[in-house]
Amino acid sequence: MTSTPPESSASPPASSRARNPRLAELALALGGFGIGTSEFVIMGLMERVATDLSVSPADVGYAISSYALGVVVGAPLISALAARVPRRTLLIVLMLVFAVGNIASSLATSFWPFVGLRFLAGLPHGAYFGVAALVAAAAVPVEQRARAISRVMLGLTSAIVIGAPLATWAGQWLGWHFAFFAVGLIALATMAMIRLYVPRQPHDVKASPKRELSALVKQRVLFTLGVASIGFGGMFSVFSYVVPTLRQQADMPESVGPWVLAIFGIGGIIGNLVGARAADKNLMKAIPRILLWCLVVQGCFYFAANNLYTGILFVGLVGTSMALGPALQTRLMDVAGDAQTMAASMNHAAFNCANALGAYLGGVTIKAGAPWSSTGLVGAGLALGGMLMFYVGLRMERRSQARRAATPASRTMR
Repeated sequence: MTSTPPESSASPPASSRARNPRLAELALALGGFGIGTSEFVIMGLMERVATDLSVSPADVGYAISSYALGVVVGAPLISALAARVPRRTLLIVLMLVFAVGNIASSLATSFWPFVGLRFLAGLPHGAYFGVAALVAAAAVPVEQRARAISRVMLGLTSAIVIGAPLATWAGQWLGWHFAFFAVGLIALATMAMIRLYVPRQPHDVKASPKRELSALVKQRVLFTLGVASIGFGGMFSVFSYVVPTLRQQADMPESVGPWVLAIFGIGGIIGNLVGARAADKNLMKAIPRILLWCLVVQGCFYFAANNLYTGILFVGLVGTSMALGPALQTRLMDVAGDAQTMAASMNHAAFNCANALGAYLGGVTIKAGAPWSSTGLVGAGLALGGMLMFYVGLRMERRSQARRAATPASRTMR
């Protein structure tokens, strides 16, 4: 984890550059917008889905978990099996699977088929973002990679601010089926835009499932995924319970809840953009500094949540933890070697692990009798854990480099 020149830092070939990078990024971001809307809208329509499919709202949690499981399973599986598929073609196919999963979800008439279809819809999630990040990075000069990735990721953060609230509102008026059907239409529109604006990138004839799977045994890749799985968990610990926290501790009216989620999303957009610039400037300094920021704002949420105004302010500040996303995505591109697709896709699987870890630890803490805002302390602890993971990986990498540097010298002395 040093600042030595990365393996993938060479400028992308001219054939990979987009004629209009902004339209290419918009096409890729639209897919992220659809994915984010699909992932978060079910939380706003949980009771309607439960009533229509004759289950309890708690049971709908299985559908949420099923989607997350699809992300974790799909990221490595698709990356390995589709190693030789051209990236633009793969993006179109992934959006097709996503469209089918969501349109079929909208047609479900019983609960367990709906759960299975949410798994199907989740399968392309990690692979799509991973491949989209690689395509966006290859479409711009190397010194602009993190910013290109962040602009693609704006689709996901915008879904929290705009997509999920709009889909929830539409679902309340027209039925929850309409919300998932609309996401399917967004996916189809994304397919068309990718075909029109995303450049065709050279096919790697040496790619293979074995080579992609090699990313999973690279020390630097594993440590970076560990930082994502742990360090990002704090944001999800706070976000998962932010509305009941402010309602319980700050007497927040129920009507303010959607605005709180929107403020979190705005914070995410700001963090995404600022974090990308910091990563492009100095990646290895940006990662621990962002984690330190996460530790501070999430820890302070514990105290701020007792007042509505300071609580809402810190909800937005916790949202800026999204700054970690483009930095870790860029780092994975640098250390993955030939297994670029696998490493980039696994980053989003790691984020979903962070989601599960943060929500679980926050829930356990609340059930143990701690204040609702104790999720902020859980978040601070997870951010600290991410920092420790980063520095342990950094130290091990330096030791490994020192051993490699010493080996030729010792042979020369003999």
